[in-house]
Amino acid sequence: MARQRYVPVCVFAALFCFGLALPAAAQDTATTGIAARLQSLIDKLTGRGLPADIFSTNGRIEAEQVLVAAKLPGRVSQVLAVEGQTVDAGQVVARMDTLELEAQLAGAEAQVRRAEKAIAEAEAAIAQRDSERTLAEQEHERASKLQKSGYGTAQSLDLRQSQLNVAIAAQRAAQASLDEAHASADAARAEVARIQSQIDDSILKAPRRGRVEYKLVQSGEVVAAGAPIVTLLDLSDVYMTVFVPARVAGRLALGAEARIVLDPAPDYVIPATVSFVAAGAQFTPKSVETADEREKLMFRIKLRISPELLRQYEDRVKAGVRGLAYVRTDPATPWPDTLAVKLPQ
Repeated sequence: MARQRYVPVCVFAALFCFGLALPAAAQDTATTGIAARLQSLIDKLTGRGLPADIFSTNGRIEAEQVLVAAKLPGRVSQVLAVEGQTVDAGQVVARMDTLELEAQLAGAEAQVRRAEKAIAEAEAAIAQRDSERTLAEQEHERASKLQKSGYGTAQSLDLRQSQLNVAIAAQRAAQASLDEAHASADAARAEVARIQSQIDDSILKAPRRGRVEYKLVQSGEVVAAGAPIVTLLDLSDVYMTVFVPARVAGRLALGAEARIVLDPAPDYVIPATVSFVAAGAQFTPKSVETADEREKLMFRIKLRISPELLRQYEDRVKAGVRGLAYVRTDPATPWPDTLAVKLPQ
């Protein structure tokens, strides 16, 4: 509020000095034109002259922050991100040391090869056991025919039956060995996939397009699992956070039009929409007893700038910049000329 008291004084002082510097004939025309422009600026900054259904308040620009963190503990081998740099989704921003994981991967791959060799040996053993069972079945069938025709003995048939039973048992054992070899191979392949996944996770990539805000670690540092390495600002999700009284929040609709005027660029008016209205309120003071005090109940709202507009001015987007926000509680109320959308060319 202090700025609102001092701005008119500074403006009129500037007008007075400028008027003294001009020739007398041009003083009236120049002063009138400049005064009109500066008065418009003063009204915009102070909120004077606004319709009753348009509310102004202070706020600051914020962007959604994204943390790029290490999934596994270890040593950071390389940090590629540079603060202030814009990175694309999927771009590598850091790498973790993977020497130990690569050694584990080599061991797991060797285990896969051993399991595949065991599968080949088990399949060969099954082929042999199948042949032995076929022979035993043929011998048993021949002995059975001889015994029925009176040319063979019961003892000979029992011997062939015993040989067939042994062949069947050997065939089942070979099949069990093959199943075990397949299971071992599957387990080894799963271990390879797990270690490879950890190696892939050791390459830290930007989950979305954004600007590198902070580089939190340096190459060579050892970090714990989940430790943030780089923070990004999502330049497609930028908004101004402001606080409005209950009487304003209660009449705001999600998607309602809003306007933003930034302190460093008061000549420009940025369009925005109401994207969030807090369900809870902040009390000032905490004990609310009278109607006047209830008017101090403040609700947080977000005024979101469209991603399409942000893409056009991506290099100019700055988080933390303060400014004025204007919200309209009645969509039928037209925006004044001072709040007509005006963007840099």
